[in-house]
Amino acid sequence: MSDTKLRERICALAKSMFERGLTHGSTGNISARTEDGGLLVSPTGTSFGRLDPGRLSQFDAKGVLVAGDKPTKEMPLHTAFYDTRSSAGAVVHLHSCHSVALSMIPGANSDDFLPPLTPYAIMKLGKVTLLPFFLPGDPAMGEAVRGLAGKRSAVMLANHGPVVAGKDVEAACNAIEELEDTARLAMMLRGVNAIALNDDQISALVTKFDVEWEA
Repeated sequence: MSDTKLRERICALAKSMFERGLTHGSTGNISARTEDGGLLVSPTGTSFGRLDPGRLSQFDAKGVLVAGDKPTKEMPLHTAFYDTRSSAGAVVHLHSCHSVALSMIPGANSDDFLPPLTPYAIMKLGKVTLLPFFLPGDPAMGEAVRGLAGKRSAVMLANHGPVVAGKDVEAACNAIEELEDTARLAMMLRGVNAIALNDDQISALVTKFDVEWEA
């Protein structure tokens, strides 16, 4: 995809998520690999609803900012995924309400945050790791992602929001929306003896769709 088309696609997808309430105000950030190995990144303090394609932060293949506005303060999160997952072509971070709410409920499984309610969350995300709370912009968030050694495409930052890497910006956005929708289902079903997918069904999904599913 050309630089111009990628810039427009990033902004269009971000605006769509903003307009549907998946993030709000000036929250959230998004990045994508360019054809030359660089990055386009949403600038700091910007709204997903009003990103300007011409003002996206542009990094070269060596990680040097070469054009655009100052990038998001969450760059350590983005670079951690790119550095540890060779398949990562885009990274999205949202402050989506249902996933944040689910992260604050005691007893969450930190190694497998989302309950197995639908096949699509498993297919698009694999297991999601719940990370502890960090101050926004803390480089330790990136170090926590690096500590996963590339074994997860998605993490949930407690009291903060999800972060997802995908093969391209479309895939990353689709996956993070699946994460939020699964969290919303989980919140809707609290107190109900819901029938989740069983181990055999999960195993069949993992095998058929070649899902990364580390124990």
